[in-house]
Amino acid sequence: MFDFRLQVFYTVAKRLNFTKAADELFISQPAVTKHIKELESEFKVSLFERSGNKKISLTPAGETLLQYTGKLFTTYRELEYDMNMLVDQHNGVLHIGASTTVAQYIIPPILAQFHKKFKDIKVLLITGNTEDMEQALLDRNIEIGIIEGISRNPQIKYEEYLQDELVLVSAANNNLIKKVTIKPDELKNYPLLLREPGSGTLDVIAHALKPHHIKLSDLHIEMQLGGSESIKSYVLHSNCLAFLSIHSILKELRNNECRIIDIKGLTVERPFHFIQLHGQSSPLAELFIRFARNYKVG
Repeated sequence: MFDFRLQVFYTVAKRLNFTKAADELFISQPAVTKHIKELESEFKVSLFERSGNKKISLTPAGETLLQYTGKLFTTYRELEYDMNMLVDQHNGVLHIGASTTVAQYIIPPILAQFHKKFKDIKVLLITGNTEDMEQALLDRNIEIGIIEGISRNPQIKYEEYLQDELVLVSAANNNLIKKVTIKPDELKNYPLLLREPGSGTLDVIAHALKPHHIKLSDLHIEMQLGGSESIKSYVLHSNCLAFLSIHSILKELRNNECRIIDIKGLTVERPFHFIQLHGQSSPLAELFIRFARNYKVG
């Protein structure tokens, strides 16, 4: 239904490479060229400037068409969603990826309610750190992901979903620290647990400490572990401190197993993002995004 020539143009405009666009669309490079030439002939303008070294860039007309094509894609996805809702035809397989914190504390109740409403949609969930999920998306092993962190890959579209806060946590019986508030520089005085390299959580912490002139290498890192549950369990059985999502410690706070230590002048907030490939959204992915946005978390 949607003009495939516009899909071809959108992909070339985002990649600025005919070969990559052809590979992504599973068509030949001559076919890509043919579709672009047809659009240029129809609109009577050049959409790309071609230089001698085979590099291309958008012309002013191409920039304008890219803006409108993006709007048309959004409208078309909404049309598909609303028409499907009318006939209640929701079936198929949706491949979702979730970074570790999201997979453990955010997405399970959403998936449970989603399944109750859309029983004919089979959801396959894979998990890993933020870097893993971005790569899974680029490899097309998933159609949509929900990640933490502040990474920005130009091939990926990021849509903010939910705000989270990372708090400094210790066991309630921690013998090394009795303070309820510390200064940022005092972080260097205590053993810390951190997430593994590639973790969105680790990136957010490093970014938050930067204005205070603190590098991760300045900290006394006792160990790096690959998940919030591992870190939380270690904290509860040691005198270490750790930055953890507030969502991950609600039960332990209620049971007085751990406590939050405030850091003067330092708040570590991060958004969770939906991630999709540019121009590659599926109706089921859009359905899930709308459902998740309407679900009350926490």
